Amino acid sequence: MSDSPSTAPTVYLETFGCQMNELDSELVRGALVTLGYRFIEDWKTADVVLYNTCSVREQAEHKAYSRLGLIGQRKRDGESVVLGVIGCMAERDGKDIFRRYPQVDLLCGPGELDRLPNLIENMRRSMALGEDAPRLSKDARSALAGNKSRRSSTLAAADDNLELLDLSRAFEPVDATTERRSAYVRITRGCNKFCTYCVVPNTRGAEVHRPPDSIVEECRRLADSGVVEITLLGQTVNHYRYVHGSAVGSDGAELPQVGPGLNAFRNTAVLSAGVRTTTFAELLSRIHDEVPHLQRIRFLTSYPRDFGADVLEVMRDSPRICNYIHAPAQSGSDRILKLMNRGYTVGEYLEFVDRVFAYLPDATIAGDFIVGFPTETDEDFEATCALVRRVPFKNNYIFKYSARPGTVAIDRFTDDVPLETKKLRNNRLLDLQTEISREVHERWIGREVEVLLEKVRVHNTPRESSSPSEDDAPIHPGSKNVQLLWNRTKPRQGTQLLGRTQGDMIVVIDVPAGDWTASLGTIHRAKVVGASPLLLHANAVSAI
Repeated sequence: MSDSPSTAPTVYLETFGCQMNELDSELVRGALVTLGYRFIEDWKTADVVLYNTCSVREQAEHKAYSRLGLIGQRKRDGESVVLGVIGCMAERDGKDIFRRYPQVDLLCGPGELDRLPNLIENMRRSMALGEDAPRLSKDARSALAGNKSRRSSTLAAADDNLELLDLSRAFEPVDATTERRSAYVRITRGCNKFCTYCVVPNTRGAEVHRPPDSIVEECRRLADSGVVEITLLGQTVNHYRYVHGSAVGSDGAELPQVGPGLNAFRNTAVLSAGVRTTTFAELLSRIHDEVPHLQRIRFLTSYPRDFGADVLEVMRDSPRICNYIHAPAQSGSDRILKLMNRGYTVGEYLEFVDRVFAYLPDATIAGDFIVGFPTETDEDFEATCALVRRVPFKNNYIFKYSARPGTVAIDRFTDDVPLETKKLRNNRLLDLQTEISREVHERWIGREVEVLLEKVRVHNTPRESSSPSEDDAPIHPGSKNVQLLWNRTKPRQGTQLLGRTQGDMIVVIDVPAGDWTASLGTIHRAKVVGASPLLLHANAVSAI
């Protein structure tokens, strides 16, 4: 593409859902910037509008659909704009989206994102020739995996070009305009667990594990270019297990491969002696030791049942691996866990938690809970409350169950818990988690912590109005709106820095007036002087 900066096509990209989608958006952004596209923050004027969608939560899906209507109005007004739906909604609903939302020009599933630039280019050329999108075949306007990775009879992941997208992105990891010096690195994609409430195994396919050498090299390149912190991503990161020699290209290079399945973790004899493998613990150790200038390594999400002591030993012995674990429990009722097909009991989850703190006394734990799952009784819900009281969760993301198309639960169970009951249970659990979060945060008062500084804020005048506003809306532990949390901190005058500890706790530091932008992306020591359920307040001590 030869467009000059002033004429380069503009792109608006909005992301819904989890960190996996955030990483996918980073990859898409990097690929399109390389081709000459320019990203802007105004969907009303962009030449290309992309929505990276999520099917896990109903609310995220509703937001995405509402955005489609807005772009539809632009098209009805005669504007030439390419509208694309990418991610899990595209994969789950497939080409039926074209019928239901004729304003959509292209679809691209999460396993086919390497094909997105060509889809966009084809659509732009067609529009330039005066062709309407509906005249083009649906096949020419979509790139969907169709669950092909589950049909493969070999360990090699069939037609896996997504690896190239991960590797090419490594050369340009940090936008010069951003304050963050953090990056995501995918180690696996897909899922083999088939929890009954989850659509991910069908939208992202089977577990596919990247070669360890590729992962380490990507981390090294990111660190070389200024990244301070890397988060390793996977639906179940601790299921990473790469069998060497089983998926090799014609040039001898190792390729992404389909994971060995759950039996490899239930029965150690499944992988016979003498077969060279790289486990998740060994991958963590390699990244820590082979990329020494990378200051922080974290990972998510973890599956509690198969979280081995080998991982905890590496975390204990590797100071730059963060002592933070996100391991969703989902319910405190064994009966509900069985209906969810989670594969463990409450007792096994508690054994996992006790093992974590035996190895890592200063660890922080976060998780997810679903309330109102089909047939959930008051007794089941009280069991969930008891689990939250028992475990010192830093925070939990708490959701009301909603039946999702494409899941086992929507066909197997009747959604029989009334919405009002779900809301009451949701609020009760949020209130309980607020109490637990306050206790967890208050334990850090008086201690020194290492803080990765990410934002700076200067207040010249106090808040003049006490009228209700967005700042007055309730926020509970588990909220992802860090900026809104920060807006509520005191004082309302002076300079403050926002950062995170190794344990992923949000820290606000009051500092003297001055230009602190040079400190962003660096790690400082700070002494905790106060706490709330959502964050720590600290005074700066020294730079590292």
